[in-house]
Amino acid sequence: KLKKASNVDQSSYSLSFLFLLLRLRKQNKMGDMSLSNINHEDAVALDIKPSYVSETPLPFLTPNKDKSSSSPLFSLHFFQKLIAELVGTYYLVFAGCASIAVNAQHNNAVTLVGIAVVWGLVVMVLIYSLGHISAHFNPAVTIALASCRRFPLNQVPAYIAVQVIGSISASATLRLLFDLNNDVCGKKHDVFLGSYPSGSDLQGFAMEFIITAFLMFVVCAVTTGNRTSAELEGLIIGATISLNVIFGAEVSGSSMNPARSLGPALVWGCYKGIWIYLLAPTLGAVSAAWICKLLPSTQKKEN
Repeated sequence: KLKKASNVDQSSYSLSFLFLLLRLRKQNKMGDMSLSNINHEDAVALDIKPSYVSETPLPFLTPNKDKSSSSPLFSLHFFQKLIAELVGTYYLVFAGCASIAVNAQHNNAVTLVGIAVVWGLVVMVLIYSLGHISAHFNPAVTIALASCRRFPLNQVPAYIAVQVIGSISASATLRLLFDLNNDVCGKKHDVFLGSYPSGSDLQGFAMEFIITAFLMFVVCAVTTGNRTSAELEGLIIGATISLNVIFGAEVSGSSMNPARSLGPALVWGCYKGIWIYLLAPTLGAVSAAWICKLLPSTQKKEN
C-alpha cells in the first residue's frame, strides 16, 4: 500500500508540474518568471492520505474528564437532568409498588417472581428512555458515583431532592389509586408499600448492603468499560434488580434505593427500620463503586 501510494504521489505531482509549464509557456512568461510571481491558483494541492491512517485519537491521547469538578447548577442541561430524575423515580416507584399492591389485593395474582420482573422491566425501560439525559433514580447510586469522582459533588443535593420528591409523589398517587388509607403500619388491613425487615434489623441491614453492592458493581461494570455494548446496559441492570428482588424480598424487601423506601414511609408515616434503608444501600453502593475503581478495567467510555 505504501509503494502504491508513493507512485500515485509521484504521478500526480508530475502531471501538475507539466500543466504549470504549459500554462506559463502559453503566456510567454518563461523568461523572467520567478517563484514569487506564481499564483496559488496555478498550483495543484494534493492531500493524499493512506488508508491505514486512523482518524480516531489514541486512548492515551484523549484527556480524562474530571467528573468531580463543579458544574453549573443554573443551566438548561442541568434542569433537564433533574426533570429526568424526577420522572424516572416517579415511574420506578409507581410501577414497582403498584405490582405489590395488586398482588396483595388480588390473592397473590402477580406472585413474587412477577413483582421482581416488574421492578427489573421498569428500570430497563427507564434507562433506555432517559439514559441519554440522566438515569440514576437512586440516591445511593448518585452518592456512590460522587464519592469516586465520577459525578459532580455540587449536583448531589439537587439529585437526591428530586428523587425523593418523585418517590413521594408516586406513593401518594398509589395511596389514592388503591385506597390504601387504613392502618398499613400495623398491617391490620392494607399492605404497606414501603420497606421493612421481616427478621432482625441486622439481617435486613446485611441483605440491603449486599444486594445494593451487587447492583452497583454491575452498574459500574457495564457503564465504564467497552466490554458491553450500550444497547445491553439497561437489560443487564434490569435483570440484576429482578434477581435481587427474587432472593432478597422476603428478608428485607429488596429496596436497594433510599428514595424508594423513604417516599412511602413519609406518605403513610411508617418509619419502622427506615434507618436501614437509608444507610445500608448507600454504604453498599459506595463500597462497590470503590471496588470497581480499584480493579483493572478496559478503556472507559466518555459520558
